[in-house]
Amino acid sequence: MDRNRRFAGKVAFVTGAAQGIGRGVVERLLAEGAQVAAVDRSELVLELAQAHQTDLLCLTADLEQYGECAQAMTDAVQHFGRIDILINNVGGTIWAKPFEHYREQEIEAEVRRSLFPTLWCCHAALPYMQAQGSGAIVNVSSIATRGVNRVPYGAAKGGVNALTACLAFENAGNGIRVNATAPGGTEAPPRRIPRNSAEQSEQEKVWYQQIVDQTVDSSLMRRYGSIDEQVGAILFLASDEAAYITGTVLPVGGGDQG
Repeated sequence: MDRNRRFAGKVAFVTGAAQGIGRGVVERLLAEGAQVAAVDRSELVLELAQAHQTDLLCLTADLEQYGECAQAMTDAVQHFGRIDILINNVGGTIWAKPFEHYREQEIEAEVRRSLFPTLWCCHAALPYMQAQGSGAIVNVSSIATRGVNRVPYGAAKGGVNALTACLAFENAGNGIRVNATAPGGTEAPPRRIPRNSAEQSEQEKVWYQQIVDQTVDSSLMRRYGSIDEQVGAILFLASDEAAYITGTVLPVGGGDQG
């Protein structure tokens, strides 16, 4: 296998593609020969088309809504003819605080943000992959399933882990592999569109620092990872190099197992 062209002839659908890990995944897939549908709720995703003129379809969709998710999947299949790889990257902590301080609507918003887009995209992609008898799904989970000040987010990502295992059981006979990565703390540029636009209070800054401290302390390497380190793990599981791996959640946290 030519590792510089691992994804030649493959079509990938990548969510949360406008910034951070998702954008890094899109750029690496294109560099390694894939055709890519890059999807995000933000129009920032359209900037990718300015840098990559071919093999790229940029779509805006709110993937927390099943109808928009299904339409984006349909648009990608109509454009490229198939979906070989699905990378579910949408999600992320909106608030950071001890569980008793979350309000009802905040708990629901965290679960909707970090679980439902993955559920919806898997549901929308499976019929296409089943019909072609092949496919690779990589869900981006989190080591925050064991951590402080993010209980609703951790619960949502625990759901992603369960979804990964169950779908792998159901679809191995259909030629579809389903895996996940569980990123640890990751250094990234400041988000151009923050998940939570409200300015942090002094108490919220303390609670967030507790997350940072716990994340570093739990890592054997005592550091945050890079976007490239997260992208490398995701693309390994998406590639044919991982052809005999399914139903696995791979921690990518410098030794923190989550």
